[in-house]
Amino acid sequence: MTTSGFTTCLWFDGQAEEAAEFYLSVFKDGRRGRVGRYTEAGPGEPGSVLAVEFTVNGQKFVAVNGGPEFTFNEAISFQIHCADQDEVDYYWSRLTEGGGEEVQCGWLKDRFGVSWQVVPAVLFDLLDDSDPAKATATSRAMLGMKKLDISALESAHTSG
Repeated sequence: MTTSGFTTCLWFDGQAEEAAEFYLSVFKDGRRGRVGRYTEAGPGEPGSVLAVEFTVNGQKFVAVNGGPEFTFNEAISFQIHCADQDEVDYYWSRLTEGGGEEVQCGWLKDRFGVSWQVVPAVLFDLLDDSDPAKATATSRAMLGMKKLDISALESAHTSG
């Protein structure tokens, strides 16, 4: 059996369209797809947005206005692999704007409660060093940060 791919479904309480537009503004290569609306069959108000399809960074999503029954938590997050500090800074500021929350170690929650990890690509090389002292020094530095600072991580790695 073959599969035609995956789509990540994000459950919102009335903010599906707003969230889709926000993510499309953050990730420049995105595109909006179909918008489904509730019908007379319910359970939502007829004509109101049920779901919005969108794609960012090649990943398909559908934002659903499902109601208040379910909310996001940190058990699932999206990692953004950043080439440099400018990218880290860009995604960090955009995803925390409008009520997002800085967490720790490169993690944040956007204003909709979705968890993200804004990670410099070099981090995994620094943490996977064959010298345990360097990897430990990098880990300690990372644990003290909210937004990750590549130069501080590299400095800790060098001093380890």
